[in-house]
Amino acid sequence: MKLTEIQDLIKFVARAGVTEVEIEQKDFKLTIKSEMPKGRGRKDEALLQTFQVPAAVPQAVITPPVAVAPSAPAAPTPAEAPAAEAAAPKTPANVVEIKSPMIGTFYRRPSPDKGVFCEVGDTIKVGDTVCVIEAMKLFNEIESEIKGKIVKVLVDDNSPVEYDQPLFLVEPA
Repeated sequence: MKLTEIQDLIKFVARAGVTEVEIEQKDFKLTIKSEMPKGRGRKDEALLQTFQVPAAVPQAVITPPVAVAPSAPAAPTPAEAPAAEAAAPKTPANVVEIKSPMIGTFYRRPSPDKGVFCEVGDTIKVGDTVCVIEAMKLFNEIESEIKGKIVKVLVDDNSPVEYDQPLFLVEPA
C-alpha cells in the first residue's frame, strides 16, 4: 500500500466517522482507530494510527496531533457568492503548480546553515530539488517535474503542508 493511499484512507476514516478500520495484506497490516467524542463530527476528534510492517523493518506507532474533521460549509447566499469568489486566490493561466506529494513540514533549505534551494525568479529544470518535506523524521527532497522560472513561493519555511497542497508557481519554459 502506498503512502498516498494510506493518507487518503486516514482522511476517509476521519470524514466517515468510522471508529476502527483494519487492513491486512500478505506482509502488511494497517489499523486506524478513531475515538469519537459525544456529538460525532465535532472538531476535537482524535485519530490513533498503528502501522505494523514486516519484521525486517522496525515497527512504528504513530500518534498524530488531533485531526480536524472538515465540516460542510453552508451554501453561500447569492449576496455572499461574489465575495467568496473574490477571496479565493486564482492561479494565472500561464503558470503550473508544484504540489506537495505528502503531508509533512516544508523546508526551503537543506539545513539551517545553508541557502534556499530556489528563489522567485530562479530558473529550474526537471530533477532540480526545490524543497524538503519532513515526514515522520525523514527528510524527503522534492524535485521539480517541470522546467521553468519560479514565479511565487506559496508556503512559508518551516510550515506544515498537506498532501497535494500547492508549494510553488512555475512559469514553464
